[in-house]
Formats: sequence, structure tokens, C-alpha cells
Amino acid sequence: MPSRHRNELTAAFVRTVKADSRVRTYGDGRGHYGLTLIVQPNGVKRWYQRLQIKGRPANIGLGGYPLVTLAEARARALENARIAGTGRDPRQARQRRIPTVAETMEAVIRRDAPTWRDAERTTREWRNGLGRHAAAIMDLRVDAVTSADCIGVLRDLWQKKRETAMKIKHRLSAVFKLAVAEGHRPDNPLDVASAALPTRRGDAQRSRAQSALPHGEVRGALATVNRTDAWTGTKLAFRFLVLTAARSGEVRGALWSEIDPDMELWVIPGTRMKAGAEHRVPLSSAAMAVLAEAHDIADHTGLLFPSVTGKPMSDSTLSKLLKENKVGAVPHGFRSSFRDWAAERTSFHREIVEAALAHKVANRVEAAYFRTDLLEKRRELMQQWADYLTVA
Repeated sequence: MPSRHRNELTAAFVRTVKADSRVRTYGDGRGHYGLTLIVQPNGVKRWYQRLQIKGRPANIGLGGYPLVTLAEARARALENARIAGTGRDPRQARQRRIPTVAETMEAVIRRDAPTWRDAERTTREWRNGLGRHAAAIMDLRVDAVTSADCIGVLRDLWQKKRETAMKIKHRLSAVFKLAVAEGHRPDNPLDVASAALPTRRGDAQRSRAQSALPHGEVRGALATVNRTDAWTGTKLAFRFLVLTAARSGEVRGALWSEIDPDMELWVIPGTRMKAGAEHRVPLSSAAMAVLAEAHDIADHTGLLFPSVTGKPMSDSTLSKLLKENKVGAVPHGFRSSFRDWAAERTSFHREIVEAALAHKVANRVEAAYFRTDLLEKRRELMQQWADYLTVA
């Protein structure tokens, strides 16, 4: 049985460790070549390695967790130690292996083309589109591109040809996601670019009228609905939908058998999920309070929120409630309000927010790194959302 070094990190510790108001560092014992985990107060976790390179101490970044797991960080640390042991600098050796944006684009095409309906046409669109509109960065190494570079590529196009700009943004994002997954850079520069791109006149008003409220108006919508004479089950269903950022059908079909009150968890089976996979929803204190009220209307159906007739609530019930009370959003729009709030008011990683919305990771390579549904991080996120909506 292999020996375990004293104070060696474990996968469970890396997954659950949190920082307080200060940055915390944790070394991986004495057997993993200076591997250290840094945990920041905002929850960000990154790996670095301290090595002697040509007789001088040096720090080498190894990527962020959970994209880089403990096992992968150890493997990278071992490889760097081997390179340093031969008298070479592993940083320079790594730099020689970092591809350009164009080269990484070709890697994405090779990976995804077998899944494209018309691979020849789509490949041509990728090469022509990025070659024309992103020419300024295509020859740069993927680790050298900044968010400002991406904004520069997209800014004018965003105003003049929004649909084209969205395609370019989506394809560049796929390129940088692959670069992150392969350890060539720690982040995707497109993640923060959207907030800096200009808004065309009327965009915000059209979006609001069609579907969603600004997150600052969601608390008022909850209060408006609560004051109505609507059936208690309908009002509770709406409140639960907003607090959990769930889809309308998931809430309307929710059963008491799906609730784990001890774990404060709602487990939705894959048969009721859009993606076909089971989804665990951590319940905030406010969401648990909704369930406490819902016990008063529980009936033989087992539904959390039965209709006044005792049957499952129809898909138009919540939409009609909002329309009749002049709430400028559809039920699904409150997921957008939640997403905007998380991006603007919190420091949670995009992956955590997307997991809260039960969105699948589209990139198969990136998806391979996510062996957890980030439940405890999502629990913190959903409690902050509830606090934002309920604390004056």
C-alpha cells in the first residue's frame, strides 16, 4: 500500500476548503515537488509550485481548481520537477508548447467537426469568420490574449452586426475554453467581455418587455404577487420559482417526495429535467420557508403546489398571474434576472452559476473536468440570492 506523506492534500479537502478574510495557502506535504493550493476569500482556488530552477527559487502557476484537479496538479508538478532536474526551465519548455489562437481554433475544429451536421460548411464558416473578424488576435499565443483584446475585436461589430458578433464571440469562447482545459491559460477572456460591450439603443427595453426584469426589480415583483388574491399554491409556486431559479415546469411538477428536508435539498429526477440528468437544488432558508407554508395546502396528489382543483398547475397559470398584475416578465425570465445578478453582484465563477441553472457544459473537454455538481458552492450562491431578495 503506498505511503502517504504527512499533511498531504486530499481531493475532499481541496473541494471543501474555504478561506476567511485572508488568502490561505496549503502545501501538498513534502512529496509533491512544492505543490501548493491558494484559496482566496472570494472562493477562487489556484495551484502553484515552488521550485529551484537553475539554482534559483521560482513560482510556477499550474491553473485553477476545479478545471485542474489535485491529481492533474500533481502530474504537472512532477513534470516540471523532471524538467528542472535536467537543468532546463519548465516555464520556457511550457511556453514553447503554447499554441496560437489560430492553432487552437484548428484543434477545436478537429475535435468538433465529427459532430457537425455539415462539417465542411461549418469548418469554412469558422475559418473565414474568425480569420476576417478576429485577425488581430489569431497569431497571438492563447495565453497572451486579454479581455481588452477580445473587446477590441468585437466592439464595432457588436453595434453594426450583432448576430455575426455573437457567432464570433461564441467561437472565440470555445477556443479559449479549450486553452483553459489544456492548461495553457487560467481563464476565458470572453467571460468578462460582455459587460464591457456597448448596448444598442432599445436593447434593454426590448429585453425587459419580452422576458426578464432587471434583478433590482425582482423583489418588487415578489411583493406585487404576494399582495394579490391569487390561489395560495400559485403564489407560493412563483416565489419558489424565483428563489430556486428553476424552470416553470420543474416547479409546477415538483413533488414532496423530491424534497430532502434534512439536507435542505430538492432532487429533481432526470425524467423531469430538460437535459435528462438528475439535478440537485440546494434550498435557501427562504425556499424552505415557502415549503413550510406549502404544507398547509398539501393534498393527495403529492405535488408541492397543486392547483385549486387539485390537479397539476397548467403552464399558463404563472404567466397569466404575472401578466394580469403588470409584472413585465415571463416566468422563465427570472432565471435571466438571477444570472445577471450573479454576474454583477457576486464573485462566483460562471461554472457555479451555470450549474445552478442546470445548464450543461457544452464543451466536452471542459465537461470532463467537472466531476462534481458544485453543490456546496451553489448552496452559498442561492442563499445570497435569497438574502438579496428578502433583506431590505
